[in-house]
Formats: sequence, C-alpha cells, structure tokens
Amino acid sequence: MSKEFVKEITAQSEDFSQWYLDVILKAGLVDYSPVKGCMVIKPYGYAIWEQIQNILGQMIKDTGHDNMYFPLFIPESLLQKEVEHVEGFAPEVAWVTQGGQNELGERLAIRPTSETIVCAMLADWIQSHRDLPVLLNQWANVVRWEKSTRPFLRTTEFLWQEGHTAHANYREAEDEALLMLDTYTDFVQRYLAIPVIKGQKSEKEKFAGALQTYSIEALMKDGKALQAGTSHNLGQHFAKVFNIQYSNAQGVLEYVWQTSWGVSTRLIGGLIMAHGDDRGLKLPPEIAPIQVIIVPILANNSKEVLQTANNLAQQLQQAGIRVQLDDRDQYRPGWKFNEWEMKGVPLRIEIGPKDLEKNQLVLVRRDTGNKTVAQLTTASSQVQELLIKIQTNIYRQAQEFVTSHTFIAKNITELKQILDNQTGYVQAMWCENQECELQVKEQTRATIRNIPFNQQPVSESCICCGKPTRTMVYFARAY
Repeated sequence: MSKEFVKEITAQSEDFSQWYLDVILKAGLVDYSPVKGCMVIKPYGYAIWEQIQNILGQMIKDTGHDNMYFPLFIPESLLQKEVEHVEGFAPEVAWVTQGGQNELGERLAIRPTSETIVCAMLADWIQSHRDLPVLLNQWANVVRWEKSTRPFLRTTEFLWQEGHTAHANYREAEDEALLMLDTYTDFVQRYLAIPVIKGQKSEKEKFAGALQTYSIEALMKDGKALQAGTSHNLGQHFAKVFNIQYSNAQGVLEYVWQTSWGVSTRLIGGLIMAHGDDRGLKLPPEIAPIQVIIVPILANNSKEVLQTANNLAQQLQQAGIRVQLDDRDQYRPGWKFNEWEMKGVPLRIEIGPKDLEKNQLVLVRRDTGNKTVAQLTTASSQVQELLIKIQTNIYRQAQEFVTSHTFIAKNITELKQILDNQTGYVQAMWCENQECELQVKEQTRATIRNIPFNQQPVSESCICCGKPTRTMVYFARAY
C-alpha cells in the first residue's frame, strides 16, 4: 500500500484510538456532525448497518417476534414510575421542556430506552393468558447524554434494535432472554466473525431494573473488551409498577414476566476493531456491503476489458454475490486497489489486457493479501469458494487473538501485573461480593465483563478477599 495513501492513518501499534478514528473517516463510514457527540453515518457505513438489520432482523422474526414502533418521547411521569430504572438512566436523559413557544406542562424524555413506554402500552393490551406471550421488536434511535463520545462506540444518539416481551411465568421469560442471547451469539460469530463470551452480568453491572442481565463480550485488537449485546430478564418489577396483569386459566389475576434485549451500531465499531489492520477495514464477506470489487486495468483494448468485466459482474450478481465494478477512469488501478483495501472489501478481481489474452483474471484476498489466478470460465465458483474461506479465516484469526490474549490471575497482584503489562481478558475467581468487585475496579480499572456460562475454575479462592468460591469471571478493561 502506498505511503501517500495511508499517510493520514496512524499505525495500530502507535495509537490504536487514533487508528480507529483515522480509519472510519478515511474509509468513508462516518463524518463528524455540527451536533456535539453525534455522528453522520455515511452511505458505506450505513450499508453495513443495513446488512446487520437485514440479517439479524430476519433472525429475530424467525424466533416469532413482530416489528413495531413506539414513540421517541416518554412523559416524565412514566419514566419516574420505576425508581431503580430512572436512577440508572438519570445522568444520560435528554429532556424536552418546550414545544414551539410554549412551556410543556410535563417534561418529555427523549428515549434512552423504551421499557417504560412499552409497559404503559402492555398494561392496556394484556388482559388474559390468551394474550400471552407478547413478542415485539423495534429498530429505532435512542439518546443518551454521554460525557465522552466516540463514533459507533458511544454517541449521544445511536441506532439500535430493542426487543420487548411479556410472558406468563418466570421460566418462559428466562428461556426468552437466553434464546435472544443465543441469537445474538449466532449472529455475531457467524456473520461478523467475532468470537464472544456468553455469560451473566454481575449484580452491579446488570441493567437498571432487571432481575438478571446476560451479555456477549468481544475482545478488540487493543485488548479491551466490548459489550456486544445484552439480554435482560426483567422479572415482574416493571409489571408491578405499571400494573400489567393477566387473568390465568383459573381466572386469577397474575403479573406478567418480561424481557428486553438489544444491540446497536456499536457492533460496527466492534467489527472495525476486531478485524481491522494498518491497511484499514477487514470486513467478513457475510456482512460486507460489497463482497467483490472488480478493477479493470485499461490499456489499448479497454473496450474488450470493460465488456468482460461487466459480463463477469453480472454473472457474479446472478450467483447472489454483492459485487461492484470500479470503472472510474479518473483514478489509476493502484489507487483503486488501495482504496478498496482501505474499505475492507473481502475480494478484489483484477483483469487487464494480458489476462484477457489468457482468458483469466487475478483474485486478491483482503484477509491474507494472497493472489490467485483463475480462469474466466470457472471464476464464479472460485469466487464463492474463496469468500467462504475468507469468512472462516477471519473468524479463526480473531479466535486466535482471543486465545493468545486470555490470561489467568490467582490474586489481585497478579491481575494488576497482567493488566499493566498485557492486554486482554483475565480469568479469575470471585466470591460474588460487590465490595471485592469494586476494590478490583478501583485498583486496576478493570470490570467484570460477565460470569461465563462455561465455568472453568482457575483456583479455589476469590482474587480479592481469598474466600473459597467456585465462580470464575472474566475481568478486562473495556469500552
């Protein structure tokens, strides 16, 4: 890659945070907006979000959920009903106090999340056990007044998907919360090629108002963890506050059991930081808006080369491949190669006059840089095979990184040493006491990412107080 093309991109090893900002701007994913803390998602960045919406949206529908939409504004009286919930979000809530020239009689919160307004509606909709379960999802924007922002990872306004359900009993709600966590796990690992750790959040880290919170955690290339998705068993807390009751089969009134769950445009940030390198983005084929870019190398017989490239693009498109032909004549082929590498397109096809003479083309992988010569007659099948290999390899590379950046600490001294000299996850034992959790955070700036379902004890005593325990957790510094 030419130095001229990447001169504005900081190396990951030099400053990972600056590398991230350089790449998202250079690759045309976002731009800064006149509104502090808010980003403009440009077409290429939004195309990735559309891929997430299309794939995950269908997975959510396949689990029996219906899409709908709830208002952006939430009356203060609704938000105030659940004390623990409002306290959890109070510092981040943006308020509307005036409409036109008139002061509002009641402040309106711009939704930081929709539990309260959903509950207000469920109280009207649910009367009988025959009305259950209620399985809803919405794609929306939310606002949280963040002190420190970074595009995709933490912005004042962001896009997300939030599910809300109501059930007849605890078991159904718990099964729902775990089902959606599994759905997120499947999506992130299969399509984004990011390995995750599934588990339960500690009491301190759970969602405000929830009975239990579950999460999937991902590791970025700078060794920091990223919460990639959460699912909450809300129990009956909200139901009792909002009086959401149903008449059971015996005619007795009972409170419903609820869940909520969501992922956001933060996934795009994770996609960038889990796979990107000093050349820019590295997108897995399953999620890439453009899976294949065709770059014709034009010379004397440009007409024939362009015609062949067009025919190939149509052939690949008919095979279900997201392909684009870059026939811009104002840029040299080398510049185009660099640009599409920066944008992370998984596979590049080069075809020029000499290739035409031999009835062949050149395939270049973004994940490895390897070049392969393919015959035009078999190009479509070879491209499909390569895309599968690239997807598998990107996941393998990410998994190897997680494995090599996962450590074990048996006491807080070891934990501090690891975090000061290494980056990544640290497996350690915890007595489930919040005082020990807070002490670790104060001394190391690391938090419990989650209590993994796959428990593999690494010692017999708490990392902090030394009391006997069988609970292993993942500690990490995080976004």
